[in-house]
Amino acid sequence: MSKDLSLRSLLGSTLLPPSEARILMAHVLDKHYQLPRSALLSRDDMQLNDGALENWRSLVSKRLQGHPIAYLIGKRGFHNIELQVAPGVLIPRPETELLVEIGLREIKRIQKEVTAPNVLDLGTGSGAIALAVAHEAPTALLTATDQSFEALAIAQANAQHLGLNSRIQLLQGSWYEALADKALFDVILSNPPYIAIQDPHLSQGDLRFEPISALTDHASGFTCLEVIIKGALNHLKPMGLIAVEHGFDQSEAVGELMKSAGLQNIRVHQDLSGHFRVTSAMSV
Repeated sequence: MSKDLSLRSLLGSTLLPPSEARILMAHVLDKHYQLPRSALLSRDDMQLNDGALENWRSLVSKRLQGHPIAYLIGKRGFHNIELQVAPGVLIPRPETELLVEIGLREIKRIQKEVTAPNVLDLGTGSGAIALAVAHEAPTALLTATDQSFEALAIAQANAQHLGLNSRIQLLQGSWYEALADKALFDVILSNPPYIAIQDPHLSQGDLRFEPISALTDHASGFTCLEVIIKGALNHLKPMGLIAVEHGFDQSEAVGELMKSAGLQNIRVHQDLSGHFRVTSAMSV
């Protein structure tokens, strides 16, 4: 057996914030004992065996070094679903749920005329956006692209786990290049890399551990947004909607890109922090 240390003692002596410590300990209890999170209270006097204690200490050490909790426990909640995540994909963030909500509103609007709306998620990563939409809109058919084989493997595992694999098509390739030339969609959604390469945030916090290609275009932050917006009319049905996530200070420039691309009804949308986080537009 491990040293005589209870869950209460281990949680009380760690340097981690209490909320983070409880998340990691709950993961250890589930992994080693198949115990629910409630055991943190109901069995707080239990002692970890050697394997579980080693796992706990390793997780604490990595978190103190800055490793994201989502990578340490291998999952992240996102818009009513739970996703597997790993260092090969971006960690889904709450602000991206705004993009899902916009897509769902558009699906609801057109469902009287479109029985099975076709939705495209460009740069899907873990599959977060596409799978959240599929989960909430059971008639929608999803296509998701990513240039990373590693990301697509994680997205496929998530689709399988959520029972949504029959309603999502995963395609490898850069943005629209993964699609057939004449593929058309009712809704296009994307959270592309939009952080400028010189942005100091890339060397801070969780971003240090996430795939750099999912965060920045290695340029101004607008390269991927420009490709997606310029190509939208070739893949949107008449009166189709495109919505893209972008930086809090990029909405005006993104709106201009959409206007130049011939899109109409351009709107900006605020996230829960009050930042203009998503811009949407429609085809003619």
